[in-house]
Amino acid sequence: MLLGRVAGTLVASRKEETLEGLKFLVLKQVDVDGGDTGGYVVAADAVGAGLGEVVLYATGSSARQTRYTHERPCDAVVMAIVDTWEVGGEEKYRK
Repeated sequence: MLLGRVAGTLVASRKEETLEGLKFLVLKQVDVDGGDTGGYVVAADAVGAGLGEVVLYATGSSARQTRYTHERPCDAVVMAIVDTWEVGGEEKYRK
């Protein structure tokens, strides 16, 4: 599982039919300290995340393990909206 910040949305009017009904988000990848890593990923949104929120996402075959993405050709899925995290007893992020 990885951390990302919702940077935007992606709309595709023509797509594989098994992707119909999925909402796609553009995520900016973040490190454990909350800093941008410079990478982006497009992920299906299984939890209703919004712009600017920090989310937990999975990639690869794990992305197809949610009810929302089961047996769909997804390589990334947002599966949680992060409220807080800490590292070594120090709070790094709070929503």
